[in-house]
Amino acid sequence: MSLAYSRNIALAGMAVFALTTAVPAAAQDGRERPAVITVSGEGEASVAPDMAIVTLGVVRQAKTAREALDDNNKAMAEVLKQLKANGIADRDLQTSGFGIAPQYNYPTDKNGQPMPPELVGYQVTNTLTVRLRDMEKLGALLDTSVSLGINQGGDIRFTNDKPEATVTEARKAAVASALAKAKTLSEAAGVKLGPIVRITETPDRPQPVPVYRAAVAKEMSDGGAVPIAGGENSYNVNVIVTFRLEQ
Repeated sequence: MSLAYSRNIALAGMAVFALTTAVPAAAQDGRERPAVITVSGEGEASVAPDMAIVTLGVVRQAKTAREALDDNNKAMAEVLKQLKANGIADRDLQTSGFGIAPQYNYPTDKNGQPMPPELVGYQVTNTLTVRLRDMEKLGALLDTSVSLGINQGGDIRFTNDKPEATVTEARKAAVASALAKAKTLSEAAGVKLGPIVRITETPDRPQPVPVYRAAVAKEMSDGGAVPIAGGENSYNVNVIVTFRLEQ
């Protein structure tokens, strides 16, 4: 027997062995992978906000950084004092920004050409984030803050202190949506829907999405206070559900 012939026989034997070991275990024991259907579902639930997060800022300018800082500190101290007097707890007051920046004037010569900038003063900004748990006081808080020296900010975000119950309703709606979709698809395909194999929720924590509706908007103002419309917060949940199909 030639050396080349022996080598060919050996290679053929290795190929047969590779084919045998590559056969899936399910095929070897005669079992088939169960048929499944995977669908997505989205659920939404809305609720009126019960807390407002407000950003307020004090900006002061002066010839020197020291003067600007002293003026700013005086104004912000008065704001904090008044907010606490109105029932805002220390835990709901947080300094969220602070900065000192030089202010320049950019002159030009008689020909309109730029000249070196001139330092004319300093600006100090102090930003305060307030969590207001009594929504009825929001309009009055904004009005009072401006009177005390707030001259920047005013950003408002409506949220919920404990949205768990609303998120639970959104989860139930998401699973119900997936179930209805799976039933429709299985009936259209002429197969029977079996038990649920797996349920997966998107990992992102549901966040409130403002929903501005005239039917639910509530004016929370008295007298000269700033009118505020709270609307509703909508919480969305997405799930992926896998069902087994009956043969």
